Amino acid sequence: MPSMSRRTLLRSMAAAGTAISVPTLLTACSSESTGGDVSNSGKKLAPWPDYKPVAGAKPDLAPTDSGVQAGYTTYPSDLTTSVSRTPGDGSTIKVMSVSFGVPPKSREQNKYWQAVEKALGVKIEYTVVPQGDYEKKMATVMANDPDALPDIINLFSGYELPREAEFVQRRAEDLTPFLSGDAVTDHPNLANIPTHAWRDMGRIGGLIYGIPLERPVPGSTLWLNQRMFTDAGMKEGWTAEGFATVAKKATRGKAYALGASNGSTFGNAVHATAFNAPVDWAVDDKGNFHSMYIDERFKAAMAFQARLRKEGSYHPDATSMSTPDLQTAFLNGTAGSMQNGFGSYTTIYRDAEGLMTPAPALPYRVDGNPGGIKAARRSFGYTILKKAKKERIQMLLRILDYLAAPFGSKEYELVHWGVEGTHFTRAKDGSPEYTKAGEVDNVSNLPFRYLAEGPQVLFVPGMPEVVRSLHAWQQKVIPVAIRNASYGLQSATWSKHGSTLERMMGDTITAIIAGRAPMSEYDSVMKKWRSQGGDRVAEEFAKEHAANA
Repeated sequence: MPSMSRRTLLRSMAAAGTAISVPTLLTACSSESTGGDVSNSGKKLAPWPDYKPVAGAKPDLAPTDSGVQAGYTTYPSDLTTSVSRTPGDGSTIKVMSVSFGVPPKSREQNKYWQAVEKALGVKIEYTVVPQGDYEKKMATVMANDPDALPDIINLFSGYELPREAEFVQRRAEDLTPFLSGDAVTDHPNLANIPTHAWRDMGRIGGLIYGIPLERPVPGSTLWLNQRMFTDAGMKEGWTAEGFATVAKKATRGKAYALGASNGSTFGNAVHATAFNAPVDWAVDDKGNFHSMYIDERFKAAMAFQARLRKEGSYHPDATSMSTPDLQTAFLNGTAGSMQNGFGSYTTIYRDAEGLMTPAPALPYRVDGNPGGIKAARRSFGYTILKKAKKERIQMLLRILDYLAAPFGSKEYELVHWGVEGTHFTRAKDGSPEYTKAGEVDNVSNLPFRYLAEGPQVLFVPGMPEVVRSLHAWQQKVIPVAIRNASYGLQSATWSKHGSTLERMMGDTITAIIAGRAPMSEYDSVMKKWRSQGGDRVAEEFAKEHAANA
């Protein structure tokens, strides 16, 4: 998942006088009512929206069919126009999304908010929900009267919301008539969203209820302080043993090679995939689903992490440090690495400039086998619409079509950078650079991009060498990306009990790596996990997989 820029965080906190809270877990929804059958098995499946790529700025580094992103070493000089009319009708719309920033200034004081409103042709009442409050807020929204729902709601993929699919089926507009097949061509920027994003979002009861936020293949990434690891002997093609040796050598004084934040199970995602364990769920040739928790490679990765912790390579606050604090430790050299989403590169390199050089790690080898990386869900959540008359739904879709404008368009520039001269100026190479006003009033703190967004590209203003290195890194790691086979599938049991099941295993894994529980405890908890729903989830995913084949 993306992270808040540490420098932007400090600047924004100073301006807004606020702080970020730590994520919490929600184990039950306040409403026990359910919708209908959310399964896609036995249903007539709505065709995915036709994919119609929009002709945009030609990239400097070409994308590949395997998922390597298009790279731009310079900002496009001739911006296109992707929307021919003002999409709104002058009415007021209510929207809600997750945020990794801090609360924005009010509309009256926020020229960025005003500029986007003017371009969209609507008045916007925006409920910005900090990541740490998202589950609690969504529980309230899901239990509320239908009339109280916002018109546009972002359903963030970072949490397992109890009965999410049932809520969507019961309360959201069925968008199948508006988006399925060639109907999507009425909204060219939505038609520009690749099919892989729609598939990973998934159908509910055979129908299309949302619009996905497209994301690249790489998911959780181990970001390194390159010099710290290179000086300690890091080499391409390193083994697990070599990784442990380097981590131990790089740890000295108050500097620790490995940083981790609360809830990350010591950055388990990076190590489990290096051991080639499944990412959550794998499917075999017969269509049977298997959890990573029952895979011996996952247990081996956990034992390896316990060794790293015992050897002193992990920061001592690895189970309690917040994500913003870990970012600070990474930037000041206290932590030589941190696990974060690949998309966080957009802030990591700018924040680290003059302090250190970040780099995404290549996976190490285990028992002679090349290690893998975690493939992200290609849909970073999705957006649903409150049920309404046809004309209003069409207007809301025009709004989202504007927000989904492609990189290199005038609409993209406004949403992501604001107004030139107010929120950004241009560097000598034409790249946008935030002004002091833009450092506070921007798309991070008023996150329109989490309502709709076009396909992501590789671009860091003024840092062409970073774009080239990331493009080359993707070419190396995408062939070994390990995908969660359950993406886009429905499971009634997971929808109801997934958050509880995840916390059960996450707490156990953290305790074992931290040395608070013996490895022998793992098998007993895993058996409990299976009996309390894990095995049933596997059966439901298998049934769904067969229906979607």
